[in-house]
Amino acid sequence: MRSKRVISVVGCHAEGEVGDVIIGGVLPPAGVTMFEKMRTMERDHDHVRRLLLCEPRGSVCRHVNLLVPPVQPGCDAGIIIMEATEYVAMSGSNLICTVTVLLEAGLVAMTEPETIVTVDTPAGPVRARAECQDGRCRAVEFENVPAFVDRLDAPLEVEGYGTVSADIAYGGMFYAVVDATRLGFSITPDEARELAVLGERVRLAAREQLSVVHPGTPGISGVSIVQLNRPFAGVGAVTRNTCIVAPGRSDRSPTGTGTSARMAVLHARGQMRTGDAMVHESIIGSRFAGRIVRETEVAGRPAIVPAIKGRAWITGHHTYFLDPDDPYPEGYLVPDTWGVTGTLFQ
Repeated sequence: MRSKRVISVVGCHAEGEVGDVIIGGVLPPAGVTMFEKMRTMERDHDHVRRLLLCEPRGSVCRHVNLLVPPVQPGCDAGIIIMEATEYVAMSGSNLICTVTVLLEAGLVAMTEPETIVTVDTPAGPVRARAECQDGRCRAVEFENVPAFVDRLDAPLEVEGYGTVSADIAYGGMFYAVVDATRLGFSITPDEARELAVLGERVRLAAREQLSVVHPGTPGISGVSIVQLNRPFAGVGAVTRNTCIVAPGRSDRSPTGTGTSARMAVLHARGQMRTGDAMVHESIIGSRFAGRIVRETEVAGRPAIVPAIKGRAWITGHHTYFLDPDDPYPEGYLVPDTWGVTGTLFQ
């Protein structure tokens, strides 16, 4: 066996969504801040993302997280989150996977019954509280970066659906939040393909028709994900949703940043207050618990600090090789399996 590259990855999923963690074989990118490191990775080292996410080694239903030394004081580790079409500043399911791997792989010392792990993300430091028992990370609750509403009831002209009303909110990335029941959907697995098509059409419409920019971090812009949901079931109750991740597939988890964005919308509408909690359920029935910790501001805009709780499981330890003669050193994608739009970038 010959290999010009060896990359070590711990397989993991959070409530069904794959968030594997690179623990060796990739050097940290340059940058003074974690956001700069993310942009350097995207600009100069995107072949790593392509190698691991594209076929024949990966798939559209996978995220990969690169562990890097933290920049911010007091952080235990830094992460760069690589998804199918973009590098994102923050992701709840990926954060939960990363904390679980850090603890169960012994990269951060585990203390039972609780370990505090602070992760330096491109969106800012995120403090997580891990419930630990018998050497296992049983659950992770993290206090997310502030979430806020960009606008409510934004009209979008969506191909095949006419005018669709969407709430635009930030929970670590920007979401277009749409009540799918108004369009005839129930958010069930048999609707997955149709929901993926709808979600991609809404995302493309939002990116074309709306200017959306984070007021504190202008590098974060544009709607990344579309959340299709059922109406809010009430404080403490279970509400079904699915988040359509580009290039068009349902997130298998309820999504942590999506739950954060949803709570920001509900708070703005007066349906949730500080201290209130909700449960978001995914299209496969997995759940994240969310609660509003406190109110805050982002560049003068009303915002909330949300907390998200979920579970993750390690699925394996993989070593990836790149033979010098391999004709696909950066993988490939074929639109029949690569989501709806079959694109590698947003």
